[in-house]
Amino acid sequence: MPAAVSDPLPDLFKSEFDALQEAREILALPQAEAQVYKHSLAQMSAHFERLVRETRRLIGRSDRAEREMNTLNAQLSILARQLEHRATHDALTGVLNRGAIIEQTTNTLLKVGVAMIVLDIDHFKRVNDEFGHPAGDAVIQGIVGCLRRIVGEGGLIGRVGGEEFTVLLPGGNLEEGLEVAEAMRAAIATQVFMRPVNRPVTASFGVSAHPAGTGFDLAYGSADAALYRAKRSGRNRVVADGAP
Repeated sequence: MPAAVSDPLPDLFKSEFDALQEAREILALPQAEAQVYKHSLAQMSAHFERLVRETRRLIGRSDRAEREMNTLNAQLSILARQLEHRATHDALTGVLNRGAIIEQTTNTLLKVGVAMIVLDIDHFKRVNDEFGHPAGDAVIQGIVGCLRRIVGEGGLIGRVGGEEFTVLLPGGNLEEGLEVAEAMRAAIATQVFMRPVNRPVTASFGVSAHPAGTGFDLAYGSADAALYRAKRSGRNRVVADGAP
């Protein structure tokens, strides 16, 4: 016969069960002296006190573990939100990154029409070449500040390239898109950029509007073509999709 496998975990309450069994045996005696009962009662009392102490200790540890678990869950929740934000937002400006603005636009076009604005900072390479990339980053952040002031809560802003941005206006039409784009163009043109740049910076805009069901490529391509015409016609201007 195979040898019996012993329980690897010791019985935590063996001494208590032994004391209980001894008390039962004493109770089963037809006659016993008072001293025997007293001794048995003292043992039972001692074991009960130990159980109370252990129970309190275990409850205390359980409460601490629960508090630590709640704290850990809260930290994990914060970390998850931070990771999600980093995965969908541009690190320099805090606006949506390329993948996120494409996804948002695609999802929005499934439900409603949109006005789409594509803008590009004019002669941005000169800023980097003349003043360095830190100055260029400061210019980008300043321009994003202009965009946020104009767009507010009514639209979404995404950085799709180094100096290129997309603004999405859910439910917007071409007229609204042109109005918002012109407001952003004027805000950027009058923005004061501090040293070492210390000169105006402008941007060019292309605007298109599309009904629900339009694909992202068509919506973006139309606005981007209008932006290209704005660049060719002198920059620092707004051009609508289809305009000569």
